[in-house]
Amino acid sequence: MQLLASPGATSLPAHVIIRELDLPVPVRLLRLGPGGDDLAPLTPFGRIPALVLDDGSVIGENAAILPFLADQRPGTTLFAPAGSVERAQIQAWIGYINSEIHGATQRVGNRPHLYSDDPAAHEGIRQAARRRLREAYQPIEDRLSEAEWLVSDRFTIADAYLGVFASYVPHFGPALADLPALAAFSARFEARPAVKAVREAEGPLPFRPGAGARPIAAEEVAA
Repeated sequence: MQLLASPGATSLPAHVIIRELDLPVPVRLLRLGPGGDDLAPLTPFGRIPALVLDDGSVIGENAAILPFLADQRPGTTLFAPAGSVERAQIQAWIGYINSEIHGATQRVGNRPHLYSDDPAAHEGIRQAARRRLREAYQPIEDRLSEAEWLVSDRFTIADAYLGVFASYVPHFGPALADLPALAAFSARFEARPAVKAVREAEGPLPFRPGAGARPIAAEEVAA
């Protein structure tokens, strides 16, 4: 197998799980944006992450890739047995993060040009997306106010998925400044040896330190 990824992008959770489980899966880092690699012929949906299997077939989307990787190590504490409530809870959080944090809000705020051809409307779209993103984070903040991790008392693939988005939060400045439980979670996530190893391998986050609320450019973050 091979993971197609890009530094600091939303492929980071899969890269982290590969490290956490010590899977023999090489990671190919691609360049995004203008002048970068053409993802269309490489991945099912023209975006990363994508997992290329030994037979040449390709799996796209974190919601599929993360469980698939975890199942390569039966019995791992990063997931849960088929048919268990914990497995369903882990998958529920992954679904929520994918739809409410990534798709419905963060992507809108980062890429307003996809939602309006009028440049004058872009800042209004960004501001509305930040407000909605804050609302979307509230159930996560509530959960992390009473527990260190999203499900049970251990780190799982759902936490790996949340971790990459938690690392983007400081970029949004005051709009997301009042999420102390999420900030504490992010610190725990970044302190994990596997995450440190991935950060070192991939390089810096896809935003400039101290950049405040500067929107993340389309070419800086995975689709």
